[in-house]
Amino acid sequence: MSHTSVQPQNITVLGATGSIGSSTLDVISQHPERYQVFALTAHTRISELHDLCVQYRPRFAVVADPTHAQRLQSDLHTLGVATVVLAGPQSLCDVAAHPEVDVVMAAIVGAAGLASAMAAVVAGKKILLANKEALVMSGALFMRAVHEHGAQLLPIDSEHNAIFQCLPCNYADGLAPVGVRRILLTASGGPFRNSSYAELEQVTPAQACAHPNWSMGQKISVDSATMMNKGLELIEACWLFDARPEQVEVVIHPQSVIHSLVDYVDGSVLAQLGNPDMRTPIAHAMAWPERITSGVAPLDLCALARMDFIAPDLQRFACLRLAIESAQAGGVAPIVLNAANEVAVAAFLNERIRFTHIPQLIEDVLSTDIPGRIDTLESIVAVDQHARRQANTWLQKQSITAGRRA
Repeated sequence: MSHTSVQPQNITVLGATGSIGSSTLDVISQHPERYQVFALTAHTRISELHDLCVQYRPRFAVVADPTHAQRLQSDLHTLGVATVVLAGPQSLCDVAAHPEVDVVMAAIVGAAGLASAMAAVVAGKKILLANKEALVMSGALFMRAVHEHGAQLLPIDSEHNAIFQCLPCNYADGLAPVGVRRILLTASGGPFRNSSYAELEQVTPAQACAHPNWSMGQKISVDSATMMNKGLELIEACWLFDARPEQVEVVIHPQSVIHSLVDYVDGSVLAQLGNPDMRTPIAHAMAWPERITSGVAPLDLCALARMDFIAPDLQRFACLRLAIESAQAGGVAPIVLNAANEVAVAAFLNERIRFTHIPQLIEDVLSTDIPGRIDTLESIVAVDQHARRQANTWLQKQSITAGRRA
């Protein structure tokens, strides 16, 4: 029996030089008959993007700065690589929405990834969503656009991908009608799950970025250490699975083998297990509803000495508490939470504030009255910018106070 050849799917990888981007390209490399790279984007890691363009020969590459784009274009032309190099935010949206693109991996970290992810949605693409901030900031708007434009949204975060795998296919009708009691969102607890507050005050950026289980970028590693990452994931889960905040519970599971669970009213609890490797959820979403190899080693259950489950300490992990409160408050609160957190994490990584200042900054910004609407992308960005200004004002006051103490 002969098989008719099927044209490989064109994939745009937004955030190609990050950890998710690298894992995505690894899975693509294992299945050249199924997938080909259409566009790759990077913010400032130009030399890495250069090497990826030489290896994958995408139609387009996108960078932030026009000067970097010209230099990269010249270097690629010298090597005989035909990739067209573009620059700027609009170019990100263009390669996400291009008519020839089938799949978009949305893996730009933070608020910077929102517009291009939305462009892919409006163009009706299959979107592999690794940018949780897109839903944290614009959940209602984003999900409405998914339905209106017939886009297919598949979660890439290991936890949300696990939940997706454990839910019945008709979960979009609501969690209660399909017998779901609650979603259990697992968290590793990061490197400081057993640290005292006094110890947290002395945490350095290098320590915060040394995650025990996962290989991630700096910002996400710090978010994991503060457990803000889990708070953002809780907000994202509410939008992805039409859940109320009280239907999503966080449980610390240090081994990161069970990626999340779904609890049903009959007492059944379904869990998705696997080695902590992002290629598993990426391969699952790329091929869904089929299954393909990911390159991840099989899970050796006999090698697991134990699996622990612990309730999170919301005093030690104030960022998680603030995220839960923001999910319950709704409105602009999740946007403000995310914006303040991005400013706080950047300040911590630059050693301007202590690790324990991160939740203090966020809570102070959340307590200010930030007006705004959430019905358009522009109004959401305006709230985000307002919150960032408030966060930067907090930092300036902090540095003035620190200067006086010195």
